[in-house]
Amino acid sequence: MEKIEQLRAALARRGLQALWVSDPANVRYLSGFTHPDDGRLLVTPGAAVLYTDGRYTVQAQEDALPGIEVVIARPLEAIEGAAPAVAGMKMGVEGAHLTVSALERLKERWQVQFHPVEGLVEELRLHKSADEVAGIRAAQALADRVFAEVRPQIRAGVRELDIAMALEQGLRQAGATSAFDVIVASGVRGALPHGTASDRVIEDGDLVTVDFGANLNGYNSDMTRTVAVGQPADELKRLYNAVLEAEEAAVRAVRPGLKAGDLDAVARDILAGHGLAEAFAHSLGHGVGLVVHEGPRLAQGSEDVLAPGMVITIEPGAYVPGLGGVRIEDLVLVTEDGYEVLSHSPRETLA
Repeated sequence: MEKIEQLRAALARRGLQALWVSDPANVRYLSGFTHPDDGRLLVTPGAAVLYTDGRYTVQAQEDALPGIEVVIARPLEAIEGAAPAVAGMKMGVEGAHLTVSALERLKERWQVQFHPVEGLVEELRLHKSADEVAGIRAAQALADRVFAEVRPQIRAGVRELDIAMALEQGLRQAGATSAFDVIVASGVRGALPHGTASDRVIEDGDLVTVDFGANLNGYNSDMTRTVAVGQPADELKRLYNAVLEAEEAAVRAVRPGLKAGDLDAVARDILAGHGLAEAFAHSLGHGVGLVVHEGPRLAQGSEDVLAPGMVITIEPGAYVPGLGGVRIEDLVLVTEDGYEVLSHSPRETLA
């Protein structure tokens, strides 16, 4: 019940008494329910109730964390059944997720004061427990293993799609799913930061950017490697080595108490020194957990502060239209006195 008690304290600080949780990641985080798209959670001062339908009668009971009451009911039945327990309360709702129609249904049946909130549960999710870190670590270890199996297939004459499918199949065979659409961008397509795999055939001399992650038991990993096929042109090598320098420096700088914006600047300044300031077109990284992209936000000007238990990506990149691109990304745990790199796939060395 520690998570629920932390949430109640956060609600009290905002002058609220209850929260209707509709964001699937937050439902799972607070309740343990492994089908959170089909669940809602009501947290009040005296109870934490998970509502789901009859398809999950057994599953919900098996999944529910200690202290979570499970009620099997259709959505409207659940809302009507809860009405007496919440009457007169100041109720938080997740404004970034709850639809207008769903809010209207609540207003019709509950005599409460509704208050949209943002980031309430997400703030709790920033700091991963030991069990959560273990889950992310396992997802990344699986991704490293699959990448090692597929790496020899990244060669001239193979389509980007073939690499993406091999990675996805490897994840499936290992009991996981892909955390997001696999990015495989080769040659000039490497200049596309989110270049999902196409039918382009990899050529000798290409750099190939591969960005993928595993979703294992609800927790995600995220890693990018840019690999060389044959001998890339000198300008591509220069691009690669500049990004590698920036990535390694940013990883070494990770420590609790550091502002995320300052960490972004470590990599950004190095790339600027190589004349690649404009080529670094996105932020340095983000948090990873039940959602692939969550807090903290590692970007220019971000006031988020790193703290032990956060799991973040460090992923500088440089993208030059007509030439290609490079991104190198590691998954990093912020520890009490520094960092631990969770991704162990080797990086290329291009001389």
